Amino acid sequence: MEKTDLVFIPFPGTGHLAATLEIAKIMTLRDRRLSITIIIMKFPFLSNHTTITSDSDSIRFVTLPPVEIGQRIVGPASMFEHLKAHIPLVRDAVHEITCSGSARLGGFVLDLFCVSMIDVADEFGVPSYLFFTSGAAFLGFTFHLQFLHDNEGLDFDDFKDSDAELEVPSYANPVPGKVFPYVMFGKEGGNDEMLPILGRRFRQVKGIMVNTFIELESHAIQSFSDTTMPPVYPVGPLLNTQSEESAGGQQDANAIMSRGSFGGDQVKEIAHGLERSGHRFLWSLRQPPPTGKIGSPSDYENLEEVLPEGFLDRTANIGKVIGWAPQLAVLSHSAVGGFVSHCGWNSTLESIWYGVPVATWPLYSEQQLNAFQMVKDLGLAVEIKMDYYKDSDCVVSAQEIEIGLKKLMNINDKVRKKREEMKKISREVMIDGGSSHSFLGRFIEDMMANIPCK
Repeated sequence: MEKTDLVFIPFPGTGHLAATLEIAKIMTLRDRRLSITIIIMKFPFLSNHTTITSDSDSIRFVTLPPVEIGQRIVGPASMFEHLKAHIPLVRDAVHEITCSGSARLGGFVLDLFCVSMIDVADEFGVPSYLFFTSGAAFLGFTFHLQFLHDNEGLDFDDFKDSDAELEVPSYANPVPGKVFPYVMFGKEGGNDEMLPILGRRFRQVKGIMVNTFIELESHAIQSFSDTTMPPVYPVGPLLNTQSEESAGGQQDANAIMSRGSFGGDQVKEIAHGLERSGHRFLWSLRQPPPTGKIGSPSDYENLEEVLPEGFLDRTANIGKVIGWAPQLAVLSHSAVGGFVSHCGWNSTLESIWYGVPVATWPLYSEQQLNAFQMVKDLGLAVEIKMDYYKDSDCVVSAQEIEIGLKKLMNINDKVRKKREEMKKISREVMIDGGSSHSFLGRFIEDMMANIPCK
């Protein structure tokens, strides 16, 4: 039987790579007609804790050599220039695949940031698909804002740091400008064109797989039904739960898991807030990259230099401050009763999978929108701060943090019940008969039907 090979091109960030490997494993196990090639790019400003490997004979990896771009560009423009610079290498890698004759090329499956590779797929005469590693509501936000920008002249800068609200079909409540992704703002650096460019390219693909499930984002997914968007297939939650550690017996869920990369002033406020809350805690504290730079957080060399004097001694019996932490292993532990989350989409799905209540404290990208959705639309989280941005001058006070932590640990029964229900559903949707299982099967059949005849 001739196999059909799909070429996956993920963005080389940890969360994007992990979700890509999960969907590749599930698809190749689901349908023996498929093989998958994952093309790995290396970016100089990203370090990675994730080494992606697979025992499957149907998944292979092609790692491209590093690429240097001539001019120094910062911010989102740097990321897109690096992606475009990989186009010749991707073209050569796919050419080798097609020349090997081991499988027919079925199409490209692209990360949301890698849509410039649509042009390469067109050169090979195969369809492109999108693998959207964020949620369906943000996908709808991207399409709607692109439409308003292109057709009604919407100026994104009118919403910067604003309480002004915008009706977005994929959200149940009007969305305030202060939770819009900060990278949308600023004509000088071309940031205001980033979202429209992505939205236009998204419309060129044959279908969009989204790492979500319809029971979680029913409003967002139903909002797509009357549009000219490509078909959307909710196929999540895609999580690598195989490596989770044992919960170690039943314990009272009265500890807080907090993580993040912050500068010195904010670290001291968090420390005071944690201490005053009176709750047990595990604090994964890391140092952010310099302001305005794209990069990965790093561990502080000396925690005592950044924490308030005496904090570690005073909290020795109730808390622990560490560097990098295996988040899934911590969330799966029965002692964890609350999670202070930056609301990256993977973290959001992980907290739902384990039924751990969340207090939102977003930092960048679309995390503010995710926080808004979790608190206002879905009623699955409480708020510490919803409109915080890591490069802003804002410092969240110890009092705000203390109040948020106490709300988190005394979360009302309605939210707790919703969490438990969604935890149960999230584990059912991926098995035979579940909604995401069915949508993935539909995607595979549609993809096979779209392969051009020889």
